Amino acid sequence: MSGWLEGNVALVTGGGSGLGRAVAERYVAEGASVVIVGHDDAQLKATIAAQPDDVRDSRWASYVADVRDTDALHAAVDATVARFGKLDTLVANAGIWDFQRQLTRLSGAQLSRTFDELFSVNVKGYLLAAEAAWRELVKTRGCIVMTLSNASFYTAGGGPVYTAAKHACLGLVRELAYELAPRVRVNGVAPGGMNTDLRGPAAVGLEERSISASFAKNAGSKAVIPLHDSSVEPADFTAAYVLLAAREQSGPITGEVISVDGGIGVRGFASPAGGDHLLDLVSDTVTDPATGAPA
Repeated sequence: MSGWLEGNVALVTGGGSGLGRAVAERYVAEGASVVIVGHDDAQLKATIAAQPDDVRDSRWASYVADVRDTDALHAAVDATVARFGKLDTLVANAGIWDFQRQLTRLSGAQLSRTFDELFSVNVKGYLLAAEAAWRELVKTRGCIVMTLSNASFYTAGGGPVYTAAKHACLGLVRELAYELAPRVRVNGVAPGGMNTDLRGPAAVGLEERSISASFAKNAGSKAVIPLHDSSVEPADFTAAYVLLAAREQSGPITGEVISVDGGIGVRGFASPAGGDHLLDLVSDTVTDPATGAPA
């Protein structure tokens, strides 16, 4: 490890599992002290219990908070400063995925509920975390690193709700990079698909579904990315988070997003259109406007 984060203090939302846990573990390996935040106390404690003895008590802490709760996030920031004396880096990472639920697979009521739930976690959760942390980050000339997605730039990385949310987070990176300059840098990392325990919205009954199950089902098959022989474990996506948190390595960088997507941005997607099946869904009622015959 490089030791680039020696003495850094970081708070990581969604730090009890998946990518958030991997980032926290990498930060500690690089010399940082970390507070992981999540809504599942048992999961947070299990994550810390799994850490090596020489760092478990000295450089790890956890705080139970829902990222939709501003008071809880402020308390998490206060607890971080009380435990480690300061805050250098906020990693806004907690999120859910919509499992590519397309517009045509959701009723209006389901769409409304999914939108409210997913945006409240994936967008409002980032904004509230930044609001809770910015004062401490100003004091340390710190930084915010947000987890974005290939869906922040391209279609078909999720359904319309997830894609819209991740595009919104791209806007947050850019706006907050302007608003918090010159004291606080704000950047993002846009990973592609990985083998992680990312869950879905309870609004459509996907709160217990995990991406990991899909990876297990498709084990051995080539991923649809140019670097299909590379690992897709969360730990392999963490280097960009280290770079952006390391003041000496990325001091002039703000308002930028590093894509770590295995090349999906250069590959594109195999299907030329996402709606080739739509006529089958409504064919009983569709007619050719010129002839009046079924289309």
